[in-house]
Amino acid sequence: MIQKHDIQTEARNRRVLMVAYPGVHQLDVIGPLEILATTQFFIGDGDLPYDLKIVAVQAGPVKASSGLTITAETSFADVMKHDDEIDTLMVAGGHGSSSQLKNPKLLEFMQTMAPRARRIVSICTGALILAEAGLLKNKRASTHWFWCPIMENEYPDVTVDHEAIYVRDGNVWTSAGVTSGMDLALALVEMDWGHKVALEVARFSVMYMMRPGGQSQFSAHLLAQRAEDPAINDALSFILENPADPLTVTSLAAHAMMSERTFARRFKDETGVTPAAYVETARVQAARVVLETTDHTIDQVALETGFQSAERMRRAFHRHVGISAGEYRDRFRMTADPGARPRAGPG
Repeated sequence: MIQKHDIQTEARNRRVLMVAYPGVHQLDVIGPLEILATTQFFIGDGDLPYDLKIVAVQAGPVKASSGLTITAETSFADVMKHDDEIDTLMVAGGHGSSSQLKNPKLLEFMQTMAPRARRIVSICTGALILAEAGLLKNKRASTHWFWCPIMENEYPDVTVDHEAIYVRDGNVWTSAGVTSGMDLALALVEMDWGHKVALEVARFSVMYMMRPGGQSQFSAHLLAQRAEDPAINDALSFILENPADPLTVTSLAAHAMMSERTFARRFKDETGVTPAAYVETARVQAARVVLETTDHTIDQVALETGFQSAERMRRAFHRHVGISAGEYRDRFRMTADPGARPRAGPG
């Protein structure tokens, strides 16, 4: 039985616009919108929590990269003419995004509507469209791991996070590939309606968990899936599950029942990195999640995730993330904002 939460707020019918274009990835469009739409089942009776619209150059069918068709309900011109304020402006990614970087109508739409939106969101390579429109200048952002170096090269005024599945910088949210757009949408639900509602939406959508943005899209977990050697694979899993352990080459080699020299060689052959580099990456990944989701002190987080001291964790964060652990928490810890109302301008 679905349990509805009685949330007293006037911020209903939040207007959400999702930008689509030829060659868009269909799941980038539908996935986040379905997460937002599902919220209606958990916040009590009354108006819908979100007013969802797909928008394109022209109203009508838009052919996705899959060959299937998405229907845009309205056009850029109509929205710019009639919508003075919106809650959320979203742009999807997909194979067609490259050609859209030089689409003047799309770029004009993004530049015109961004100041009218409470927040701006991109899914996957939609981040490149935001960057081309000048909306990521001097901001930290994420995109699909394959496109991270390209975005870094083409838009040097953007700080590209190669690892995070999604990033929030001010009122701008960017995400990595495909399913991470749904993780980002869950974070939006949590901000708008609280943690309990977001958790219900995640469960209803049969999502494994609510993943914080600090979880890596391409790092420790994916490297762990890549190893073919069973002993190395077991060592990788052991590191991920026990980041607070000493995790020296000596202890890991003993765990794998190999000599230290053999273990180090086979580890690098399987993963492309040294055991020490992998351990640090796994610890930073674990610390990012704790920083985003708990009130534990920086010293506690350092101990819980194996850094032993806040200073060692600070240096590791600067290497991997570009900011200290404290700065990371200040910028990216999720906080609920159930009473926020749509307003014009950056937030």
